[in-house]
Amino acid sequence: MTRETFIEHVEREQEALRGFLLALCCGNRSDADDIAQDALVKAYLASANYVDHGRFRSWLFKIAHNTFLSYMAGRRATEDIGQAADLEDEASADATFEHQSLYIALATLPPKERSAITLFYLNGYSLKEIAQITDTSEDAVKKQLSRGRDKLREMLKIEN
Repeated sequence: MTRETFIEHVEREQEALRGFLLALCCGNRSDADDIAQDALVKAYLASANYVDHGRFRSWLFKIAHNTFLSYMAGRRATEDIGQAADLEDEASADATFEHQSLYIALATLPPKERSAITLFYLNGYSLKEIAQITDTSEDAVKKQLSRGRDKLREMLKIEN
């Protein structure tokens, strides 16, 4: 892939990438931007090996997802909703942001469940596509979605 082609693809997918990472980072724009920047550098460095089959977004999201997991591995996971509420600070999305309570609840999920929920519900990927992006099986994705939904339902007190 040429540099110009890479730039064209990134310009087309940058908004979706930032939205995906913003959801994974539970509204923390600073973390999402840092991870996006790292992911784009990694993607550029790997772009020589990319074969364009119209799947650039999935390829880029896979790199971004792996970058997110590496980032999260370096941080202590949030264990409960009380600790997640403390994440609301100036670096987070505007406190009046419409989905802030969802981001707070998402912050309590393990990264793999958060990824599955975000890719499925916020980005519209199929189970098969999520399995490819996250390097897991479709059954594992189903379990992550089920567990994540159950936890979110409990935290947000949503009825079936």
